[in-house]
Amino acid sequence: MTRVFVAGGAGYIGSHTVKKLIKEGFEVLIFDNFSTGRKELVLGGKLIIGDLMDKESIRKALKSEKIEAVLHFASLIQVGESYCDPKKYYTHNIISCLNLLEAMLEAGISNFIFSSSAAVYGIPQQIPIPESHSLNPFNPYGQTKLFIEKILQDYENAYGLRFISLRYFNAAGADPDGQLGEMHEPETHLIPNILLFLLGKKKAFELFGTDFPTPDGTAIRDYIHVTDLAEAHVLALQSLLHSSKSEFINLGTNKGHSVLEVIKKVEELTGRKVDYKEKEKRKGDVPILLASKEKAERVLGWKLLYSDIKTIIETAWTWHKKTRKTAKN
Repeated sequence: MTRVFVAGGAGYIGSHTVKKLIKEGFEVLIFDNFSTGRKELVLGGKLIIGDLMDKESIRKALKSEKIEAVLHFASLIQVGESYCDPKKYYTHNIISCLNLLEAMLEAGISNFIFSSSAAVYGIPQQIPIPESHSLNPFNPYGQTKLFIEKILQDYENAYGLRFISLRYFNAAGADPDGQLGEMHEPETHLIPNILLFLLGKKKAFELFGTDFPTPDGTAIRDYIHVTDLAEAHVLALQSLLHSSKSEFINLGTNKGHSVLEVIKKVEELTGRKVDYKEKEKRKGDVPILLASKEKAERVLGWKLLYSDIKTIIETAWTWHKKTRKTAKN
C-alpha cells in the first residue's frame, strides 16, 4: 500500500482528494494546522496537526512514516487579500513550500503533486489557455504559484525531484455523497456566496462588474467540480509514481459560464430569487478565463464526470443546506 502525505488535507480540495485517495487504496497521512482546514472534513486517514512554517514538525512527520509521495494543498488562496497583504502571501506560500521540499529531500522523497493555479498565466492571450501560454501573473497570489513552479524545476534539475503541477481555476460544487463540501471563512467564491445569501447567511450578494466585453457584461469563468479535481490529483499521482517525467498540466473544462448565467441557473434549481447589488469590477478581474483540458485528458486520461453547472450547483446546494441551517423560509 502506497503511503502519501497530504499537506492541507483538511481543506476543501484536499479533503475531497483524501477521500478519493483512500478509495483508490492509498494510505493517507493528513498534515494540517486547521487555520483554514476543518476537522469536519477529515473522514479518514491518519491526522497530524502541524504547520508547514515549522520545519521540525514536517521533518518528524515525514521521517516517522514511510512516505512515497507528497501532495501540497496548504496555500493561501484569496486573490484580493494578496493585493492588500502581499508580504503575507510571499512569506507563507513560498517559505512553507520550501520547508516542505527540504523535509522531503531529507527523507528521500522525490514525488510531489502541487496544487497550482491558472493564475500563473495572467491576462489570457488565447482562450482556452494552453500550457504553452506565456506566464505573466498579475496578482501576488499568482506570482507565488509561479515562483514555486520555477523552484520545482530547479529542484528537479539539482536534486532529482519529480513533480506534476496542476493549474486550475474555479473549484466548485461538493461531494456527491454529501459528506464533504466548501467551508471557507470568509467565503470568496461565487457559487457558495450566492447560496449562502439564499440561506440567509449573507445580508447581500454583490455582483462585481457588469460592463465586461462579454455577451451579458459579466465575467466568464471556468467552473470545475471539486470531485473531478480530486480525481485529477489522484491520476497525476498515479502517473508520477509510474513515470519519471515531470509535467505542468491544466485542469479545465474548455467551457465557461458568466456570473449572470450562474445566477439564473441557481434560481432555476432552487426556485428562489437571487437579488444582487451591482458593484465595480475588482482589481485584476479579466473578462474571460478558461483553461484547456486537452493535455490532462491525453496525459492523465482525465474525464469530467461532475463539472456541468447543474451538478455543481445541486451538490453545493445540498451541502450548504445540510451544514448551514436555513434562516429564510
